[in-house]
Amino acid sequence: MTAGFLIASAFLASAVEFVEALTIVLAAGITRGWRSALAGLGAATLTLAVIVAALGPALTLIPIDVLRLVVGALLLAFGLQWLRKAILRASGYKALHDEAEIFAREQAEARAAGHEERAGLDWYGFTLAFKGVLLEGLEVAFIVITFGSTQGRIGLAALGAGIALVLVAVIGVLVRGPLTRVPENALKFSVGVMLTTFGIFWSTEGAGAHWPGDDASLPGVLAFVVLLSFSAVVTLRRRRVAFA
Repeated sequence: MTAGFLIASAFLASAVEFVEALTIVLAAGITRGWRSALAGLGAATLTLAVIVAALGPALTLIPIDVLRLVVGALLLAFGLQWLRKAILRASGYKALHDEAEIFAREQAEARAAGHEERAGLDWYGFTLAFKGVLLEGLEVAFIVITFGSTQGRIGLAALGAGIALVLVAVIGVLVRGPLTRVPENALKFSVGVMLTTFGIFWSTEGAGAHWPGDDASLPGVLAFVVLLSFSAVVTLRRRRVAFA
């Protein structure tokens, strides 16, 4: 896998998670106070750093074929889940992901919550930001560690995620609102395709099989997954129209 492809893959997958985390932090900050929201953000970031620092070196002790088999299976599980939801959204069977609607819902719930102060912080605002960033960040950590460890390039995967983090954060500060114009549904479709592609590729290698041309086969696997995904969208759209 080329360095550019690895960085781009980590960037796109991480950007989706960072957009969702930003929406939650904004809702917590605007409705409950920025001090508590930023404290929750900082605590979650520190927790994630510890997790990545612990898991990254540990994975280097696992034989590469075993690592690729396990990681490939995990990526397939995650990727097929993302891809299934993306296909259902694209075909009209599931509502499109709407950051503005999620932001409004999080704000309403935050306003309705009772006030409890701990260590000088609004506890609801702190926990809302902490849980949101931690959950989304864990997916980013999973992406960085799995993408990087199977290729021995965790630094490059982390670079892609870091670029996504900075970009989303800067845009969020400038816009001061949820990133409703980001084509998140298209991004999620792309990420689902990529995770599924890498899952197929690495689990096959981990099982002892060899792809023709090694990494050169990856675009072919990607094209196969894209073709099947769009075929599923077209089929489901036609079925929905036929039964409408």
